[in-house]
Amino acid sequence: MAGAELEGARHVLDIGCGDGQISRLASAQGSTVVSIDPTWNCVRVAAERGGGPAFARAGAASLPFADECFDAVVACLVFEHINDVDDAIAEVSRVLKLGGRFCFFLNHPILQTPDSGWIDDHMVDPPEQYWRLGPYLVEASTVEQVEKDVFVRFIHRPMSRYVNALAEHGLVIERMVEPSPPSGFLA
Repeated sequence: MAGAELEGARHVLDIGCGDGQISRLASAQGSTVVSIDPTWNCVRVAAERGGGPAFARAGAASLPFADECFDAVVACLVFEHINDVDDAIAEVSRVLKLGGRFCFFLNHPILQTPDSGWIDDHMVDPPEQYWRLGPYLVEASTVEQVEKDVFVRFIHRPMSRYVNALAEHGLVIERMVEPSPPSGFLA
């Protein structure tokens, strides 16, 4: 999905580039890509894998770039980890050229509510498993272990929080895509 959204963009900023997967995709499509991440390890890995030309350690809330210098900004699974979401979206708005695109991907917040998780219901026969939803409108932060000795902070915000921040900083939503879950995922 990111490839189609970034097609034709000459200068792309990849916020929270991780290992550089989106950077490589945009670069392969002919874009000049600047990739940033707040962690040195991710910047190093992304640079080793290519897709640049430029990689830098930087956070989204204080971008070290001139005003209106990117045709597109992409943030893939990043904003649920950013403390200062308003500052980050203001910075995206600042560095985007007039008519530029902000491609914003995140896990749908309904699935990451505080206290959500798998429930095994043994009160029915046969036992069932389902996903418990917590309070959706609450903003809350958790730290989760994603690998051995690797902990990541997740910040749950309702979708309206993101939409309102985008609007407050002059960004216009052209469309919102919610892909269907894989076949057989839902009972």
